Amino acid sequence: MKKTTTLGLIVGNRGFFPAHLCESGRTEILKILEEEGIKVVTLPLDATKFGAVESYSDAQKCASFFRSYRDEIDGVLVTLPNFGDERAIADTLRLAELNVPVLIHAFNDDAKKMTIKFRRDSFCGKMSVCNNLRQYNLRYSLTRLHTVDPRTNEFRQDLQSFAATCRVVRRLKNARIGALGARPAAFNTVRFSEKLLEASGISVETLDLSEALGWVRKMNDSDKPVTQKLESIKSYTSVSGIPQESLLKMAKLGVAIDRWVEDKHLSATAIQCWTALEEFYGVVPCTLMSMMSDSLMPSACETDVAGLVGMYVLQSASEKPSALLDWNNNYGDDPNKGVVFHCSNLPKSFFSHQKMDYQEIIAGTVGKDNTFGTIVGRVAPGPFTYCRVSTDELRGRITSYVGEGEFTEDMLDTFGGFGVIKVPAFQTLLQYICRQGLEHHVAATRANVAAALEDALGTYLGWEVYHHQ
Repeated sequence: MKKTTTLGLIVGNRGFFPAHLCESGRTEILKILEEEGIKVVTLPLDATKFGAVESYSDAQKCASFFRSYRDEIDGVLVTLPNFGDERAIADTLRLAELNVPVLIHAFNDDAKKMTIKFRRDSFCGKMSVCNNLRQYNLRYSLTRLHTVDPRTNEFRQDLQSFAATCRVVRRLKNARIGALGARPAAFNTVRFSEKLLEASGISVETLDLSEALGWVRKMNDSDKPVTQKLESIKSYTSVSGIPQESLLKMAKLGVAIDRWVEDKHLSATAIQCWTALEEFYGVVPCTLMSMMSDSLMPSACETDVAGLVGMYVLQSASEKPSALLDWNNNYGDDPNKGVVFHCSNLPKSFFSHQKMDYQEIIAGTVGKDNTFGTIVGRVAPGPFTYCRVSTDELRGRITSYVGEGEFTEDMLDTFGGFGVIKVPAFQTLLQYICRQGLEHHVAATRANVAAALEDALGTYLGWEVYHHQ
């Protein structure tokens, strides 16, 4: 469910600079934030001089005010209409103890208004604020331009990127990942460390596949939750040619997963597929996982928990569905293009067209009748951001890489869920993946949010981030 981003606003002031700029600057910033759909928590105009912060007393007032909204504030915007008092700003953030991302913004000076009445010196003040935040061991984000007019598209883009950073950081706090089933024996690539994830606030809740199937065996075809899930499957995708028995099996498994998610308060799920569900139950879980991912409850196959974390952070940043893909094939002899693929459980919003079908790869082993339930089709053209999260136990660190590319319209005739992608300097990225020994799975979302991810994961989570550009 989408949630409006709420920012605490600190307006910096310094007495011997033009204080009237704080009043006009505050008004201007509040107007832009409202237009961008961002809620604001800030000192009332009469709480301090122009509602700004320039002393320790002001810092105490602002910090106390922020603490009363602790559960609502996702991040803090520090804006400098003039030089600003760097210590007062740092004191406010320290005393508030919000532990949220902080964006530092400085107004532009007007070269035609450089008299004592209008000169801001925010350019210099921003450096002093950052210097003090470093001294206080407080983390912060920056606008792309050192000073920027709040009315410009550049600043609006900075705001939206920072809001995405805030969403990722907030949602990773106390995230609960469900792992249904053991790692498939042949997939060493999806090994991960629960302890490293736990240290970052991400808990993993496991469930044995036999327990879930035990719950399924107690269900009747006519049970109301089963019939409701069956109807939701039929309304989600075309089921033409799919046996009713297979659809009922999917519906019952879906009810079991939904109950588990609700009972354990899960944020996302990773599910064993290959090939226990096909051999011993008779369907693939792809449609159910596609439905969850499309409703912003990401779900990854092959019990790839670390890959699922990548899906979760992408979805948190973009507020759009995410998918787990394979970097799978070259595309002819173009070094910057490739083919991404999965069997597939991609959310239907990824596709230009899609339908339910059977899983052609596993069918060769367990038979077609046991593999109905995939969502197949061509990924629609458009921009995307990719992300891979890994737990590097040898170094005791969580690592990641992020970048952006595009799904193209290049011709391709194949099966499953697939797309042709173009990534700048793709061969350099592939060299990096192979030299670091990283996985072939990669998460993707249909939006440009790489900068926000780099900021969230690197600046605030302390993870190692390679931003491919």
